[in-house]
Amino acid sequence: MSYIRRRQHNPVRIAALVAATLSFSANAAAEPENAEQLPEVNVTATPDVPFKANTSASTKFTKPLIDTTQTVQVIKKEVLREQGVISLTDALRNTPGITMQLGENGNTSAGDTFSMRGFATQNSLFVDGIRDLGAVTRDVYNLEQIEVVKGPAGADIGRGAASGYINLISKLPSLDSVNMATISYGTADKKRATIDLGEKLGDTVAVRLNAIGFDGNVDKRDQVDNQNFSIAPSIAFGLGTPTRLYLYSQHVRQDNTPDGGIPTIGMKGFYNASATLNSGRKVDRENFYGSDNDYEKVNADMFTAKFEHDLNDKTTIRNISRYGKTNMDRVATGINTGTSGLTASSADPATWTVNRSRQRIDRDDEILVNQTSLNTMFDLGGFKNTLTGGLEFMYESQKSKGFGTTAQTVNGVTYTAIINPAANLYNPNSNDLLGIPYAIPGTNTDGRTVTAAMYAFNTVDLTDQWQVNAGLRYERYNTKTDGGTIVTSTNQAQFPGYAVGSIAPTKGSNADNLLSWKAGLLYKPAPNGSIYTSYATSYTPPGSANFALSATANNQNNGAMDPQKTDNIELGTKWDILNNQLNLTAAVFSTENSKQASFDDQGQAVQNGRTRVNGIELMAVGQLTRAWQLSAGITKMRAKALDQQNDTGVVTNGVRWTPETSATVWSQYSFGDFTLGGGARYMGDQKRLVTNVDPSTQNMPEIPSYWAADAMASYKVNKQLNLRLNVYNIFDKEYIETLNNGGGRVRLGQPRSALLTAEFMF
Repeated sequence: MSYIRRRQHNPVRIAALVAATLSFSANAAAEPENAEQLPEVNVTATPDVPFKANTSASTKFTKPLIDTTQTVQVIKKEVLREQGVISLTDALRNTPGITMQLGENGNTSAGDTFSMRGFATQNSLFVDGIRDLGAVTRDVYNLEQIEVVKGPAGADIGRGAASGYINLISKLPSLDSVNMATISYGTADKKRATIDLGEKLGDTVAVRLNAIGFDGNVDKRDQVDNQNFSIAPSIAFGLGTPTRLYLYSQHVRQDNTPDGGIPTIGMKGFYNASATLNSGRKVDRENFYGSDNDYEKVNADMFTAKFEHDLNDKTTIRNISRYGKTNMDRVATGINTGTSGLTASSADPATWTVNRSRQRIDRDDEILVNQTSLNTMFDLGGFKNTLTGGLEFMYESQKSKGFGTTAQTVNGVTYTAIINPAANLYNPNSNDLLGIPYAIPGTNTDGRTVTAAMYAFNTVDLTDQWQVNAGLRYERYNTKTDGGTIVTSTNQAQFPGYAVGSIAPTKGSNADNLLSWKAGLLYKPAPNGSIYTSYATSYTPPGSANFALSATANNQNNGAMDPQKTDNIELGTKWDILNNQLNLTAAVFSTENSKQASFDDQGQAVQNGRTRVNGIELMAVGQLTRAWQLSAGITKMRAKALDQQNDTGVVTNGVRWTPETSATVWSQYSFGDFTLGGGARYMGDQKRLVTNVDPSTQNMPEIPSYWAADAMASYKVNKQLNLRLNVYNIFDKEYIETLNNGGGRVRLGQPRSALLTAEFMF
């Protein structure tokens, strides 16, 4: 069986078809009475395993997952459907070692923001193997599966992959008819409808349409709501032939009310120098500290053309081109509860206040990519080789408008200060008149990166039991940033020749060559198992996240800085048991990111900071019986920061938002037409305070550990209708899901809530 070609045929089904054909022919033909009778052939097809994937959709993997020398978890659409998952962040709860982030102080992160194995990963999101830009809260309506690849992956995807990446696989047309629609209604007046239509237009042509409409509030959050309308049309030519062409696009329109969270007063770990405030009670979780005029509008469009041609049964060439553009326009309110953020003007808590700030973002992300790749199998020197290689050319840009809030005169234009009245701490009013940050022409930031890369991966079967693999990626990148800085009396020395109140143009550039690689050795003690070791590297150059280079000498994004380097070693084993229906994996890993900006004992800027994460991960995915499905995983990590300190000597020795233990489990059992399921997830303590200061004088030094549990019940009415009820956080556990870097505000986890869904198949 070839693991390279997209058109894979099930050998068991082929055998069954051949056997049935031979049997029919034998019965139909006239046979002499003394003809020799062939023995009866019984062919039993291996049942489908809804939760378990055997191969990756990525063309860069040369072997099935069981023979891939790194940790790869595939979350299939069947898992997402049964769990009632809507967003990507909810889907990623199925894999341990991932945490969500809220943002810094008064700012709120936009879109999907998370870290994996101790490193930020939101800029390592891919769709069908191509980097996905833009601050979008992604829905799963158009996803066939989600592939979580852990460990540095510079050889796979290039710059910035310090702890891995997430590859979203789109739904595409096929010759098998696909027709499905869902209608859902949930608590907080959530309304959601999806459609998945597929139709053959001929022997080799098919179309598919996926769409979603969503409108609803957020459980136990006043004023916060979300709207999403997205559509993904596609057409394919040449299906079932050696030459195939896919044309597909996706269009997202979101209109949301951003959620700045609530103050941490009264929560475990809260600290304030004021004894009065320190004894204050918690605020109501429903409290909204923003304005009725807060908004978040997202427009995202993506167009893709993919061409595939089978030269023979062992060699396939591909070309994929994509253009994508995302605009995010946002005004959000954040709360500041620092030293002077909370005010107790009297002993009466009804008079206490909290400061507010406004955040305004107007940002365009754009990407243009062309990839050409080759997958082939061949024998060389008596050894079987499985090779994939390719070329990639990519243009990425991010343009952000500049805004201000203070009273100032810039280029002769006088701007009035934006005044935001403090909110009543326990009874905020969303009708308070809040100012909107004003745009300042000439202060926009325009960053862009051009990349040209080539890569190759090869696996050599030394024997039936031993395999060795290696891969590398060479890329040349060129990042440029254009912007403008308002000259003040404080920074005027940096801009000679520019008067106070003028705008000095700022430019930055950084270009370099990166060579990332990985290698692995695998031993198969049995056909259904493997033991492996691997080593991988990746690089994160300045401005890798948003192409915005900094002029500050000791800033990690200064163009003069060397790229950060990440090294990872992993030892693991994978087994398919119970007739290949349940996959068990275990891996021990050690990841170190070096070349981080720091200061020495004399206060001089150096690049000797490091972050080291050691851990072990266990997973089980598949089915115990045909009626009993399972998806479970646990990760234990120890993360340390080494040789990191600021210019005043404060040492950083921990890593934020990296729990020592995280675990997830989901299991369900079918009783005929009834299915019952449930699961739980555990998140250990997550440090916010990672320096060597006294934690007893710091606000919210960590996010406490928590458990949360979900449940599901479904009933198959008939072949055309299925009803399902999902209940989330069934024990109504109150827990902190995200905490800002300053420790002053939190976003609580989803309270007990429910979603009822009707699925129609036609």
